[in-house]
Amino acid sequence: MISFKQLPIEAKAAVAAGVVFFSMMLSRSYLAEKLDFRTRRWLLRLQMALFANTLMLMGSLHVWRSTVTTFTRSSAATSFCFVLWKIAVLMFLALAHSSFFTLLFLVAEEPYFFSLAAYTCLGAYIILIFFLFTLGSVEQAYKFLAGRGAKAATGNKNRTALKPVLAVLLTVVLTVVGLLNASQPPTVNSVEIPVHKLPSTMNNLKVVLLSDIHLGPTVGKTKLAMIVRMVKALKPDITVIVGDLSDAEAKIIRPAVEPLGELDSPLGTYFVTGNHEYYTSDVSNWFELLKSFNIQPLHNENVKIVSPKSTSDWFCLAGVDDIEADVLHYSGHGMDLKKALRGCSSEHAIVLLAHQPIAAKWALQERPDINLILSGHTHGGQIFPLNAGAYLLNPFFVGLYQVGQNTFVYVSPGTMYYGIPMRLGSRAEITEIILRSP
Repeated sequence: MISFKQLPIEAKAAVAAGVVFFSMMLSRSYLAEKLDFRTRRWLLRLQMALFANTLMLMGSLHVWRSTVTTFTRSSAATSFCFVLWKIAVLMFLALAHSSFFTLLFLVAEEPYFFSLAAYTCLGAYIILIFFLFTLGSVEQAYKFLAGRGAKAATGNKNRTALKPVLAVLLTVVLTVVGLLNASQPPTVNSVEIPVHKLPSTMNNLKVVLLSDIHLGPTVGKTKLAMIVRMVKALKPDITVIVGDLSDAEAKIIRPAVEPLGELDSPLGTYFVTGNHEYYTSDVSNWFELLKSFNIQPLHNENVKIVSPKSTSDWFCLAGVDDIEADVLHYSGHGMDLKKALRGCSSEHAIVLLAHQPIAAKWALQERPDINLILSGHTHGGQIFPLNAGAYLLNPFFVGLYQVGQNTFVYVSPGTMYYGIPMRLGSRAEITEIILRSP
């Protein structure tokens, strides 16, 4: 029987990832009620950072072997430039691995340069892993098709060296493009949506949808102030924030949140939790902070949005907690659609705020009379090649979907980004939704 010491390092990393994952499940299931709030919060964040790093270790070993070890037998291996290259690759990998720990130690009113550099390296790391894997697969397919003859062997060394060089070049180009795209202000996307049973006096009501701002290591007060200015310029009747506003505790990042106090939509500004609010384990403090800025959290509850033209005309605006609260056993929280829609009958239009598209799907299975659901979470994949995974994992990916005859779901691609300050194959968005009365 092979001992742990005899296992290859990739297998050891996989075992370590499994151990961390098991400890996460154990602490969620059995230790949640036994640990005090602060300890539980730090333990969860530390476990998530360690889990991500142990998984990344397998990829990092592949990156090192592909970009460094491959060239150790070449004539360039003894040059000073190669020494610099090894240092650069090592620093790149170290920064990528450190990105997850910035949530614990480097969150402030504005992002630290280290955090921006670390998350940029993480984004480049994901792209590089993809191209190394893809080019390696193409190489293996070529070898299989070409056979093992002399012709197939000709130029093999050159092809082996070409693969990492090409992968690095593509990664550098796409990283620069992604950084430039994310540095632009979010686009304003105007969408008209017919809402069944919406009173005629509320025709053309304007709702501005924000999602996935992710205040934290790489998004700070300056970007939030820009978003608020753009929202105010649209003059919405209602503003809604459908989760993942922040990745940090309310007390730590409070100065960065202050621009939200300038939102002044006449029919109110509303908020529902996303999964990242529960990762901070600070939801109650976030609710109190948002209330101080005149933003009303919808904690499995609803409000009547009354027409400015007729007090007898209204529709029901409801919000549910994010489904991650159930997974984390977050006390007093969890998606409760019955509670959220209490008093909302099919005689009036129903608009639901639910952070994750999977929650939107579940809500429609239980209450098909919901007319419109506004979600986020997917980021439109945010960066290539994550787009494909986000598309496959969510019943609604991005944009407007019609479900049945009288129901629509709109999924925002996110107003900013999570961690990695890059956008590839997606665009940050502020959504201007015009409600139409049929």
